[in-house]
Amino acid sequence: MSQEFENPWKTLRSKTIYDNPWISVREEDVLKPNGSPGIYGVVSFKNKAIGIVPIDSEGYTYLVGQFRYTLNEYTWEIPEGGGPMNETALESAKRELEEETGLKAAVWQDLGRIHTSNSVTDEEGFLFLATDLTPGPSNPEDTEQLIIKRVSLKDAVAMVMSGEITDSLSIAGLLKAWLVQSTEYKVPSI
Repeated sequence: MSQEFENPWKTLRSKTIYDNPWISVREEDVLKPNGSPGIYGVVSFKNKAIGIVPIDSEGYTYLVGQFRYTLNEYTWEIPEGGGPMNETALESAKRELEEETGLKAAVWQDLGRIHTSNSVTDEEGFLFLATDLTPGPSNPEDTEQLIIKRVSLKDAVAMVMSGEITDSLSIAGLLKAWLVQSTEYKVPSI
């Protein structure tokens, strides 16, 4: 069901206040939906967010552990990364899965598109389920010191539900993969 809605916001002025190779931040003078003046800050990412839930023939998935600088804490996540805007989300997913875990998948399913934090960023995330896996060597980026953990999909979902996994791509990807794997809700292979 699709419905058109009129934008109640009016942008009066937009100014980029920060820019680097990965993000830009703009500040906008706006009229809010109630007509009063205000400001809005928007973070724009220069890559797509890509997340992959790899599931092997025994029903196990692979989580990536790493220390996240922005949070100042260690996190468990699905294999994920940035996909260049000129590359398809699927091409990026295949590269990220192999780069972070060494795994290649013969079967890919599209788990959909998400917005990672739509109150402050326009970042789009793309989620995939990867199966029929073949192991190989990983090749993480120089910013990544990764630990790979093989857990059952059920245990990974329990980590989401207990708050041990807090990353938005990981939460959405694991819960969608759980639905696809444990119910009659299916998505076609791509």
